[in-house]
Amino acid sequence: MRDAAGVQKCDGAGLVTRRTAAMAGLLLLALSGTAWAQQNRGADTGARTVQGVVTDAEGNPVDGAAVQLKDTKTLQIRSFITQNGGQYHFSALSPNVDYELSARYRDSTSKTHTLSVFGGGKNAVVNLKLRR
Repeated sequence: MRDAAGVQKCDGAGLVTRRTAAMAGLLLLALSGTAWAQQNRGADTGARTVQGVVTDAEGNPVDGAAVQLKDTKTLQIRSFITQNGGQYHFSALSPNVDYELSARYRDSTSKTHTLSVFGGGKNAVVNLKLRR
């Protein structure tokens, strides 16, 4: 309905409908922003990675060695079996936690290396050498 000046008039029900539509629009906008943030949360959260090569005492890469990564805060241990060329890789590591790395293959073990929150950068490289 329009009044004599041509201004749109609405009754109380029309006002409620507009408010409801506006609230629904704001809710959808908020939810889509939350979904985008969840989807991209790993994009640049400061998470670290560590990778390297496991070698034997003579410096040859060791395929099939078990590399263990220990979170010194929770004591949770993650493992990786080296692939071609003795390579291993761990990702999504907290920037606020120290980690301990070691490798084992048959009766040989490596020295334990600490990946500190104060060093190593975002993408650390730690090569592990097995010894008897």
